[in-house]
Amino acid sequence: MNTTTSLPSDNADLTYDVIVLGSGAAGFAAAVTASCRGLKVLLVEKTEAFGGTSAISGGAVWLHDTDQARAAGHHLPAEQMRRYLKEVIGAGYNPELIDAFIEQGREALHYLETHSELSYSLRPLSPDYYPNLPGGTQTGRALEIDEYDGRRLGEHFKHLKRPPDGMLLFGGMMVNRVDIQHFLSFKRSAKSLWHCLKLMGRYAVDRLSHPRGTRLTVGNALIARLASTAFANGVDLWLQASAESLIVEQGTVKGVRIAWRDATRVVWARGGVVLATGGFAAGDQAAGQRPATDSEHWTMSPPANVGDGHRLAESVNAAIGDHLSANFFWAPVSVLHKADGSVERFPHLVTDRAKPGVIAVNRAGRRFVNESDSYHCFVEGMFANGGANAPCWLICDSDAMNNYGMGLARPRPVDNSALIDAGYLLRADSLAELARIAGIDAPALVQTLAQYNADAEQGVDRQFGKGSTAYNRYMGDPLHQPNPCLKPLHKAPFYAVRLLTGDLGSARGLVTNGKARVLDRSGAPIPGLYAAGNEMNSIMDGTYPGPGITLGPGITFGYLAASDIAGRLDQHPTQPSRTGEQHVLRTAHLHD
Repeated sequence: MNTTTSLPSDNADLTYDVIVLGSGAAGFAAAVTASCRGLKVLLVEKTEAFGGTSAISGGAVWLHDTDQARAAGHHLPAEQMRRYLKEVIGAGYNPELIDAFIEQGREALHYLETHSELSYSLRPLSPDYYPNLPGGTQTGRALEIDEYDGRRLGEHFKHLKRPPDGMLLFGGMMVNRVDIQHFLSFKRSAKSLWHCLKLMGRYAVDRLSHPRGTRLTVGNALIARLASTAFANGVDLWLQASAESLIVEQGTVKGVRIAWRDATRVVWARGGVVLATGGFAAGDQAAGQRPATDSEHWTMSPPANVGDGHRLAESVNAAIGDHLSANFFWAPVSVLHKADGSVERFPHLVTDRAKPGVIAVNRAGRRFVNESDSYHCFVEGMFANGGANAPCWLICDSDAMNNYGMGLARPRPVDNSALIDAGYLLRADSLAELARIAGIDAPALVQTLAQYNADAEQGVDRQFGKGSTAYNRYMGDPLHQPNPCLKPLHKAPFYAVRLLTGDLGSARGLVTNGKARVLDRSGAPIPGLYAAGNEMNSIMDGTYPGPGITLGPGITFGYLAASDIAGRLDQHPTQPSRTGEQHVLRTAHLHD
């Protein structure tokens, strides 16, 4: 790997073919695509670690008619995908963007898998989030990122964004969806026990020489795979570098002023600038763009995602999306306040809500939602009725706690007493006592449990239909029958975890066309400016049709942005570089 041979002086100008702001999946997809096509690329990251929200995500992508789907015999027609998205999105359906996503998503993934270390596998079963709607499927669209050996990143491994502690086991071991199911089943399955023993053995060896496990899964594996190729291709990564302003000449974005290493540097872009800084979910403006409740709200978006890309683009008259179904991608979040004053957030996506023996109730002690529906739907239920269901509580009995855990609380044999002492996990020997501790209406809670338990005995939730769809059952416990999502809560002690409204990132963003070009307020493309990922106005209009509907479009439009830039530069191959490209910057962050 190349290292820095010449660093610029504080006032030196630099020239690249492409400048990418943001190091999440969309940014890396653009950087890798451009570098594979022979372009010189600068990747700019505001924080001290690369990966952004993507690095702490599930890593799944949702795409139409991929090579993996075709190989498994799922060659679904494009019109089926269009029909499904029209049903889910409704009035916000954008034919140009959806067509680009459907028709070129497969191309984007194929290119990146062919030219980089990116590697995905089809989920054997992964229903869309609304599988009963016309066009919905049980499998064929969701892909799982293949695990990756973090040691292949070499010195870069230490700069890869570390997942939150709540997403790790034993202080540093990453697991994916399949691993979690094995850990939940190891007491009932010899195959699962062997799987878990192998993972723990690998982790024990890793910790002899690394601060955490090097077997990377989910979002960490996605970013590491793309980053390995980017670094091998000579993409320059500037960490702790902030974009101050765009450089515009005669209406065309020509570069960026970047604060890096205690100096502001002028960096020119021959082909274009790609905005992929992750949206605005952690910014002060976010509160005014979500429904009002009398409860706190938590985002899983990194603190640096404060809308930098929007600020830069609006300075050149860029248009921002409006009237979305939702301005954010919702997820319920629980919060642990630690003794040292720090806070740990946990998104309740796949591990607990749908499991048998777990229900959600509001302050009035009433259920208000199908707990096994998607996380986005769950929070929509919390916002309903003027936010009357926020906050709410997940409640389970000892059997469910021992088998599945809840939030940051792990299943047996893990000791969760520290979470109880911290007030995160509530524990009581009776429902009435649990209600008193949580501030829930006790008589109503007892009545709610009586109704739920009677239905659970029959395997049918007559009130909200928990376990009634293919997606519901997929998220439950496949070893529990007849309904993988239903089991009475009988056995004391009982447990509760407080859930708050939360989000995985912002959906409202810069308006683009099908080539990822940012549009101005008149609808015309702004020359030289592109957007992808959560920077780009959601092609799903703030709805959530299936797993991976942010990363799938993010990778697709990152690829399309870089492809458009490469195509334009191919038409003007003699365009001069402003600096003669005399500076060779390679992995400069290693010399911080």
